[in-house]
Amino acid sequence: MNLAVSEQSVSIIVPTLNEEENIEPLVSQITACAVPFQEILFVDDHSTDATRDRIRALAESHPIRLIDQDGSDPGLAAAIMSGARVARGEILLVMDADLSHPTERIKDLLAPLLAGTADMVVGSRYVKGGSTPGWPLWRRIVSRVAAALAYPLTRVHDSMGGFFAIPRSRLLELAPPTSGFKIVFETIVHGNGALRVREIPIAFRNRIWGKSKMSFGVALRFSLRWLHAMLRHIVPRRSGSLQTARFATRKMPMNPESLRVD
Repeated sequence: MNLAVSEQSVSIIVPTLNEEENIEPLVSQITACAVPFQEILFVDDHSTDATRDRIRALAESHPIRLIDQDGSDPGLAAAIMSGARVARGEILLVMDADLSHPTERIKDLLAPLLAGTADMVVGSRYVKGGSTPGWPLWRRIVSRVAAALAYPLTRVHDSMGGFFAIPRSRLLELAPPTSGFKIVFETIVHGNGALRVREIPIAFRNRIWGKSKMSFGVALRFSLRWLHAMLRHIVPRRSGSLQTARFATRKMPMNPESLRVD
C-alpha cells in the first residue's frame, strides 16, 4: 500500500465515556494543531452525562460523527475497532478524550506514515523525552512493569499506550478477531514482525476535567488481565516451538531454518 497520501485521508478516532467537559476543548485543540483531517469519529460507550449532546452540537460546524458502540462488545479496544470499521480515512489516528494525549504531537505521529517509513507510530511515555508528569508512584510502577513484560514480544517500549496512528487496512487486518485487551500490543503481536513500528516521545498528562477512571483497584484488575494476556501469547509460542521441534526430529531432518517458529 502506498502511504504517501494526503493528510485529508486521516480519520481521528476518540472513544468516549462520560467526557462532557473535555469534548469542546479537545476539538479546539485538534483543529488548532493545523493538521488537515477528514473526520473525527467519537465512539461513545453509552455515556450518561451530556457527552453525546456536546458531540452532536459540534458536528453542526465540524467534520464530526458520533458512533454508538455496540453494547454487546464493551471496552476501549472494541470502541476503537467500531470506529475503524466505519472510518472513511485511509489512516487512523487514535487518542483518548480526556486531554491526556498531546494534540501538538499529532503531526509527528502522522509524518512517518505519510512518508512511508513506518506502518505504525506509537506515542511513547518510555522512550527518551517521554514522561508521565503527575502520576502517583503506584501507577508508574504498574505501567512500567506492564510495558517491560510486553517488550520481549513487541520490541516496543510502550505498547500499553492508546495514542497511535496506523493505516486503516493494517489495523483491520492485524487486530485480534475479538476486542482484545490492549490494542497496540495485540496488533503488534498479531503482526508477527510484519509491522514497522516507530515510537515518538510524548508527555502523558493527567486529566483536568472529569473523573479519572484509573484507581488502584482498577490498576490491580488491569494487572491480572494483563498477566492473562501475556500468558495467552507466551504459552502457545513455547508449546508451538516444542511441537515443531519434535515433528522435525521424527520426520524432517532438514535445514535448521525450517524449524524456526515466528
